[in-house]
Amino acid sequence: MKAKHIIYAIIVIGMGSLILYRISSNSELVKPSGSVGQARSVTVSGMVLAPQVFKDNISLSGTLEANEQIDIRSEISGIVESINFNEGSKVNQGQVLFQVNDVELQAQLSKVFTAQKLASENERRAKLLLEKQAISQEEYDVASADYQSAIAEAQLIKAQLSKATVRAPFSGVIGLRSISTGTYVTPTTPIAKLVNTEQLKITFSIPEKYASQMKVGTLLTFTTSDSQTEHSAKVYAIEPEVELATRTLKMRAITQNPDGNLYPGTFANVVLPLETVTDALLVPTEALIPVQNGKKIFISEGGNAKEVLVEIGARTGSSVRILSGLKPGDTVLTYGVMALKNGTPVQVTLDNAENNSGF
Repeated sequence: MKAKHIIYAIIVIGMGSLILYRISSNSELVKPSGSVGQARSVTVSGMVLAPQVFKDNISLSGTLEANEQIDIRSEISGIVESINFNEGSKVNQGQVLFQVNDVELQAQLSKVFTAQKLASENERRAKLLLEKQAISQEEYDVASADYQSAIAEAQLIKAQLSKATVRAPFSGVIGLRSISTGTYVTPTTPIAKLVNTEQLKITFSIPEKYASQMKVGTLLTFTTSDSQTEHSAKVYAIEPEVELATRTLKMRAITQNPDGNLYPGTFANVVLPLETVTDALLVPTEALIPVQNGKKIFISEGGNAKEVLVEIGARTGSSVRILSGLKPGDTVLTYGVMALKNGTPVQVTLDNAENNSGF
């Protein structure tokens, strides 16, 4: 029995010695050479955060419109007697565009003038008779009313005659005409379009959340679908209410077009500045890590990775603005962050400064 107990004791001692040996070996594997009690560090890229000038812009779709544009029509009916413009040419304000035959109106005016002359003479005689009490006041009033009616009718015919000559209401470019000399026109007959292209309007809408930031006089830039040339414009009018259907606020800007290179109806890609921040903190988008309650970023602090919850703002093509959570001078880890945990030792290679390690 004693031999059996001795054998059991030897087995237990041997197994205990083996367990202690394995534990000691595993501990040595965790410790890097030259560092006692520390996990192996991870090499990552980083940048020292510094304030920058940041222009917060939004891109919008707009439409170019003529500053002034109308359909030229005749206010009276008649035969077109002459056309005094060339298609696609520039015309000046007040320039005669076409003339409608006014022979009948001239005849009517001559007839009215004769009637007016007779009514004037009757009114003069009635006034003399009234002074001599040869007629009643009522009879004089009738004669006077006939005279005033003749004057009004003459003015009416003169107004009709003035409409026979159609003039340009403003300077611009006149389009393709749809009539010829001898065409019978009415007020519903389209003649041509007159467009002022020296200035163009840009109409666009912004989301309602930016409405409070908008003001008249804001400068913006835009490009068109047929050219990447950048043009400038100035906001001159803002709709006083938000459209309920789209939850957007309509705005209008004006731009100069002295060379005529811009055409009404063209699509415009508008870049509207919201604000310019002189001390913005920007980090690369790859430094952001989505988490359940927002976004986090790793920074280097005392040689270890430290996770920080941040609030983000506007984005650019490669960076994002940090509104809270970071401060100037923080070393933001930008590459290799997905394998990090809070407290992981890191060796940082700076992207925007001389290479250093051990931050």
